[in-house]
Amino acid sequence: MKLLVMIQHRFELWEAPVWFDQKLRQDFPDLQILRFSTRDGRDEELDDAEIIFTWTLKPDQFLRATQLQWIHCPAAAVHPLMFPELVNSNMPLTNGRNVHGQVVAEHVLALIFAIAKNLPYAMRLQARHVWGPELMWTESARPREIAGATLGLVGVGSIGREVARSAAALGMDVIATRRDPSKAVPEGVRKVFAANELPKMLAESDYLVLAAPLTASTQKMIAEKCLAAMKSSACLINVGRGALVDEPALISALRSKKIAVAALDVFEKEPLPQDSPLWDMENVLITPHTAGLTGRLWERQYVVFTENLRRFLNGQPLLAVVDKQKGY
Repeated sequence: MKLLVMIQHRFELWEAPVWFDQKLRQDFPDLQILRFSTRDGRDEELDDAEIIFTWTLKPDQFLRATQLQWIHCPAAAVHPLMFPELVNSNMPLTNGRNVHGQVVAEHVLALIFAIAKNLPYAMRLQARHVWGPELMWTESARPREIAGATLGLVGVGSIGREVARSAAALGMDVIATRRDPSKAVPEGVRKVFAANELPKMLAESDYLVLAAPLTASTQKMIAEKCLAAMKSSACLINVGRGALVDEPALISALRSKKIAVAALDVFEKEPLPQDSPLWDMENVLITPHTAGLTGRLWERQYVVFTENLRRFLNGQPLLAVVDKQKGY
């Protein structure tokens, strides 16, 4: 059986380390495992590949792989793979949804603390060598408590569930919205709203955390109407995908103080263009899509992938199977 590890990325962390495929060969000696970090000779090997481990795949590559039986994407987001040929096929697709939850949730909590205690403003004072407790209180967003604040959550997958559990442990009141509110309420969530009740949830939220997948129904879901429903003191935190938010509408809402703060890890266009107004807005905290960064990333990827690989080889049901019609 032939496994292609097709991982190519300009950022070192997103490139699987050398030990990853070496350990695969050691743990699965009966598999033919080929590693490609460039395009050279890669497509020819697709003809008889049965398993592909990859961030993305083009339609012509998918159609070429006539012996393919399973695709695994190490990312949680699989929208780059949602082309019709794959979506409408019977090909199993699994993802790395269970790899990133804890790490991204920690990033969300860091952003909540930074905003609540107004750390960005304190750092600007530090850069100017200014000792300014009065300024922290009178000329910026005042530091506030986290316990008792309401966190509205859009997306209760692996990231959202970790955010809910951790936020509730800090004394936050966690509410959420999901497509099917009849499903079991995740740990830490007090109340679940239906998708069409999103404005109602927004009106109650002090912090809005976006951790939903990008699909046709979630594209630009946070636009002018939703922003208008939020509290003027509210903070929007996006660790899902940039296109969940209408960026021009968000910029307008921040400028007019319709909402207080935005903490953004993802953007509609990445890298964020140099001329984006978001860079220079004092009520915006930007991290460059780093919520999922951790030195333990590939250790977790290996555990998740090899559990599924053993299941696949033994004819057992796979974990983290993507519903291709829903896109997650």
